[in-house]
Amino acid sequence: MNSRPLGTAPVLLWCFVAFTLTAAQPPARIQLRDITRETGITFVHTDGSSGRHYIVETVCCGLATFDYDGDGDIDIYFLNGAPLPGARMSPAPKNALYRNDGNWKFTDVTDQAGVGDTGYALGVCVGDYDNDGDQDIYLNNFGPNVLYRNNGDGTFTDVTQAAGVANGDQVGAGACFLDMDNDGDLDLYVGNYVAFTFAKHQTRFVSGHPAYVGPMAYGPVPDTLYRNNGDGTFTDVSRESGVAAHAGTAMGMICADYDGDGDTDIIVGNDAMANFVWQNDGTGRFVEVGMLTGLAYDANGIGMGTMGVECGDFDNDGRLDFYMTSYQKQWAILYRNLGRGLFEDATHVTGAGAGTYNHVTWGAALVDFDQDGDRDLFIACGHLQDTVDLWDDTTSYEASDLLLENTGNGKFQDISALAGDGLALKRSSRGAAFDDLDNDGDIDVVILNSRRGPTVLRNDSPPGNHWLKVRLRGTRSNRDGVGARITVIAGDLTLVDEVHSGRGYQSHYGMVPHFGLGHRTRVDLVEVRWPGGRNDVLRNIMPDRLLEVTEGTSRP
Repeated sequence: MNSRPLGTAPVLLWCFVAFTLTAAQPPARIQLRDITRETGITFVHTDGSSGRHYIVETVCCGLATFDYDGDGDIDIYFLNGAPLPGARMSPAPKNALYRNDGNWKFTDVTDQAGVGDTGYALGVCVGDYDNDGDQDIYLNNFGPNVLYRNNGDGTFTDVTQAAGVANGDQVGAGACFLDMDNDGDLDLYVGNYVAFTFAKHQTRFVSGHPAYVGPMAYGPVPDTLYRNNGDGTFTDVSRESGVAAHAGTAMGMICADYDGDGDTDIIVGNDAMANFVWQNDGTGRFVEVGMLTGLAYDANGIGMGTMGVECGDFDNDGRLDFYMTSYQKQWAILYRNLGRGLFEDATHVTGAGAGTYNHVTWGAALVDFDQDGDRDLFIACGHLQDTVDLWDDTTSYEASDLLLENTGNGKFQDISALAGDGLALKRSSRGAAFDDLDNDGDIDVVILNSRRGPTVLRNDSPPGNHWLKVRLRGTRSNRDGVGARITVIAGDLTLVDEVHSGRGYQSHYGMVPHFGLGHRTRVDLVEVRWPGGRNDVLRNIMPDRLLEVTEGTSRP
């Protein structure tokens, strides 16, 4: 056996070959370009840190994309932290609302809109809770929460106290509007993370370097559920609904009809413990069935450090699957819906965890970026330990995000290195939002980065495939059709999606569902199953357009 050292020449040769093979690969069909500098967005995130390593710094925060002024363009609302003990910041950081002016230009309208909350923001959801035709904002903070009512004139009013949804003095997480009892108005599920106070603060050292403790150092707490009274106020129904029966460490979440029985359930990603699945009996009473469904743990029965929760039908079998991001040295997990309320961990057989194991993963989406008729995966990455580079060479605080292309045969392929300069940037990302920012029919990306400015990625994928977007207008149902299920049939292709309020990692996006159609030039049928069971069916729809469906205007 030759024990001679390897030397530098073979190493250089290997590097040259590896570079040549990478460079020789053609660009991927999906191309995401970083155009942040062109947008005029100057927002910079802070987690309020002072070097003391408070746990809330690690989970700050999400963002929302929605049309706040009803002009047809998707605007962006960035959440921000606030100074924690030991930190001084002047002026005080605040959330920021940017109006979309078209042509990839955005204007900061925070002050004139009245949404510059200076609390410590963590999660956000958007929904028309008063059914007046515009979208309102709910902030899930560390400290009292905030409900902003949209006045319909480009401004908002803080109605938290009148509505009764401040939620005490909790550490916030994700939040979702949903119609839990199908009565036509939106109720509110509020995630709570851990029982942390400054008096309980703990820290630890890894290899002599300060680091954040995990959530179990403070312990889990129950979430909060508010019923909409229909008069602008809410009632806390956490106990009578069953939600208060279990304590968790909520992070990201989504409300979706996972079992296809016609009512909206609640799927909560918990950090360092089993995830919750709140099964709805149709009247707004819930039973926790996470272990029974298979969504509580991974395939080995291990509770994950779940961060974000997303759903979508990745294999086009008509059932909603779930994707959950997680902590370092854990795969982000794809749960395949088997029907009958059961799921299997399909991460490894599909390749849906590629590139995730060495990173902490946060915001994620199942989105058809290239509009070929199946959903791809985008995953935001970045460690929460700001000293990790000093004691772990397998990961990094700032990292590149991941893009996994759905190959259409039940598999995903990591194309991050081939999908444009937007995937090369390294940041410590948190929330991510996915919407059509330029109204050209494909989905773009906005990422909130910890301690930095955001990233805006324009979808520059080659044209040619067709698409359809569907906007709902409820009459008996809630105004935006939150909880409605949409089925699109185009020839041999059948796609399903739902309207969600609050999703991913403590964020909100995608209230106008998008369907990639591939080469198909006609949509044979669009069916909407509204909350409460009413159905509308439209036939022979031309693609490459926004289709508006008003409840009750068509019939099977």
